[in-house]
Amino acid sequence: MKKLNLTFFVLLSFCVNAQQDAVNYNMWYQYLLNAKVSDKMTLTTLAQYRSFDLLLDSRLFVAVGYLDYSINNKVTVGAGGMFLNLESYGANGQKRERTERRALQQINLNDKIGRTRLTHRFRVEERFLNNPNTFVVRLRYLTSFKIPLNKSDQQQVNYAIVKNEIRMAARREKPFDSNRITLGVGHNLSKNSAIEVALISQMSEFRTSNYLHLGFRNSFDWRKKKAE
Repeated sequence: MKKLNLTFFVLLSFCVNAQQDAVNYNMWYQYLLNAKVSDKMTLTTLAQYRSFDLLLDSRLFVAVGYLDYSINNKVTVGAGGMFLNLESYGANGQKRERTERRALQQINLNDKIGRTRLTHRFRVEERFLNNPNTFVVRLRYLTSFKIPLNKSDQQQVNYAIVKNEIRMAARREKPFDSNRITLGVGHNLSKNSAIEVALISQMSEFRTSNYLHLGFRNSFDWRKKKAE
């Protein structure tokens, strides 16, 4: 167990040092909650804050909520919405602020390769932006791996995270939006909570943004509360 904890903190230090050397320095903070509301349905909510510096130079705030319905052990479908407040710097060095509202629909395909959890997520977003007013349909495909870092006979404490997501805009001459790569580590604090640290690199046509991601997860089973 000590070796596993050492592995986690070594990887954490590596992520921090790598982000400090990135040309485009950004922070990405996130809180995510999963709650089982019935035998077939799970509620997911998250709040996300991104900044151009360590904390105060805000870049993006996101609030998300959606429900997933389990068709079977490997397939879920879901729908929900998002609200975003975006801030970006123009050529004159001044910030421009705009908001966005999205509807989303998604399908998740879950599988395992040995002890590694593999997820394919297909998502469609209807994006309503202002300043200027714009409507865009975007398609997203995410491949996600969650890899245990401990032996099979030990408690599942530390894990690695590997993700790749490609995002495409519908009805454009140049449909490519961006590609997002995530490499990180997670540590289960308890059965229902975990912390995660990752490096995220988001590549678009004109720029690449690098983030140090710090996340906290909670999971609950609200079916028990209803039964009581």
